[in-house]
Amino acid sequence: MSSTHTRLASFIWSVADLLRGDYKQSEYGKVILPFTVLRRLDCVLAPTKQKVLERKAKLAEQGVQNLDMLKRATGGLSFYNTSKLDFQSAVRDQDNVANNLKSYIGGFSENAREIFDAYDFPAQLARLDGAGLTYQVASKFAEIDLSPEAVDNHQMGYAFEELIRRFSEISNETAGEHFTPREVIRLMVNLLLAPDEEELTTPGVVKTVLDPACGTGGMLTAAEEFITEHNPHAKVVPHGQELNAESYAICKSDLLIKGENAANIKLGNSFSHDKHYGKTFDYLLANPPFGVEWKKVKDDVENEAKIGFAGRFGAGLPRINDGSLLFLQHMIHHMKKPEQGGSRIAIVFNGSPLFTGAAESGESRIRQWILENDWLEAIVALPDQLFYNTGISTYFWILTNRKDEAHRGKVLLLDAREHWAKMRKSLGDKRKEIPDEEIAKLTELYGEALTVAENPEHPMHEKVKVFSPRDFGYRRITVERPLKLRFEVTEEALAELEVAKPLAKYESREKLIDALRTLVDEPASYRKVDFVKTLKETLAPLGKLPAAVDKAVWKVVSISDPEGELQTDRKGEPLPDPDLRDYENVPLDEDIDEYLAREVLPHVPDAWVDHTKTKVGYEIPFTRHFYKYVPPRPLEEIDAELKDLEAQIQRLLSEVTE
Repeated sequence: MSSTHTRLASFIWSVADLLRGDYKQSEYGKVILPFTVLRRLDCVLAPTKQKVLERKAKLAEQGVQNLDMLKRATGGLSFYNTSKLDFQSAVRDQDNVANNLKSYIGGFSENAREIFDAYDFPAQLARLDGAGLTYQVASKFAEIDLSPEAVDNHQMGYAFEELIRRFSEISNETAGEHFTPREVIRLMVNLLLAPDEEELTTPGVVKTVLDPACGTGGMLTAAEEFITEHNPHAKVVPHGQELNAESYAICKSDLLIKGENAANIKLGNSFSHDKHYGKTFDYLLANPPFGVEWKKVKDDVENEAKIGFAGRFGAGLPRINDGSLLFLQHMIHHMKKPEQGGSRIAIVFNGSPLFTGAAESGESRIRQWILENDWLEAIVALPDQLFYNTGISTYFWILTNRKDEAHRGKVLLLDAREHWAKMRKSLGDKRKEIPDEEIAKLTELYGEALTVAENPEHPMHEKVKVFSPRDFGYRRITVERPLKLRFEVTEEALAELEVAKPLAKYESREKLIDALRTLVDEPASYRKVDFVKTLKETLAPLGKLPAAVDKAVWKVVSISDPEGELQTDRKGEPLPDPDLRDYENVPLDEDIDEYLAREVLPHVPDAWVDHTKTKVGYEIPFTRHFYKYVPPRPLEEIDAELKDLEAQIQRLLSEVTE
């Protein structure tokens, strides 16, 4: 980070001293960020201010309504301002600063004006006015020169991002929703783009990037920096969509003050209003909110899912309380086709999308769709406590639809959980960071893993494992055991029968219970035919029982017993015992009957598989593949430690009682 933009960020930060007391720390950004944007845009427009006003007057004379033609007078900028005021003159009148600034902002072209609307800047001006701070804050910004000659676009971008980072860190209760730690982004971008380093150095290369949950735009900026560092002449076209208005304003203004076209940053919900409909991109990356429900857009999502793969959600829908896999489907939908060059995707998830959902659930079907299409390149496990608002473990999913021949049918798992350093000061739940040297090491390891995957005989690093997509698939089989029953009337059975729903309106309820109670002390019967006879004789005075009541009686007197009578259907086939039913997951490439013979029958010889209930599922049990058995400590060692602790306690107690 250069000294210029460090000093610049520090100067702007000093404005916070004026806000202290009237604003909470977490609210400083609501004032300082839009003021920074306003001052930068004002300085950028200053050289062409007069020319724009003259051009506006000429267009008015000609009766031309399209003011976008004024962009020509700005020297190619994507925005303009038609107010006779500028920042300096608006601030000069101490008693009317707020009104002057509102008027000045009203003169901006719509693409710039909507940024201040998203910041809710008029409301902040009113609040500053109420605290008597408007002139003090505005005049502070009037002192600083943010012209491109004094601060170039690159420095301005860094300064603004430094402010975003600082404000995000001091308001870390929500930072994880809109701000991803810088080092996490750098690692993610490296793994996404590093395999394409050679292609990115092609002269005149143009790459499009999409973040559908762009927050303050950190990932888009990092992707652009990576590409331009490798090729200063490359053109990167960022696209984004953000639900939170303030984060959207920050992202869009960040691009605008760096002199870039911010028209492709959109405000809205990516699920219900895809603002990039019909577009495809070279690179897609995102850190969507973890475990956020999609109930508010349920109707839109479900309606789109009904049209199958003509929409974005044809693979399936996850549970309503976690939309993570909806984001991934949305991104896959925006991939370029392989014949058009294909795309690469990187997304941050918690552990849930790896395994949540049983076989044939929405989550499992989405994983199956991704794996069977061979789009998953790798999953990288990150250290915990990396994010501001959660300490849980997180993962990168890297996907591509343009795997080369050597990598087809292969999925990498990279364990990066130990590559971290403890932070000197915690920020919310963020207690760890990934240092530059670890980022470099992991980037190199990822590249090596991709290379080694080409040669199955090459030894693999212990932190890397290679699998086939089918390795993550399984069949969920239903293991049945025969129903064996004995028949008897017990007090417990009668108590259960008394509260059974079918008996609630049965007129002879009490007589039925009393009649059955005469059989309580009778020995159990192990032949149903004998018990039918006994029951018929006992209940004869009641006449024919209603079907529901008869069923309720048989339910309580039939007791599962391994020594009981085998129950069969009309064809003589054994009936299954629901209480003994079990489920097993059998790998896709393993024969079910062989699995049953090896894993089940030695323990329960009379078991069988009901193949009509078999389901196919996919899950990625990452931690299981990297599990290392740690033997328990010897009992002697534990016993010695306990005795030592007891001695210490006794010594302390004796000191207290003396």
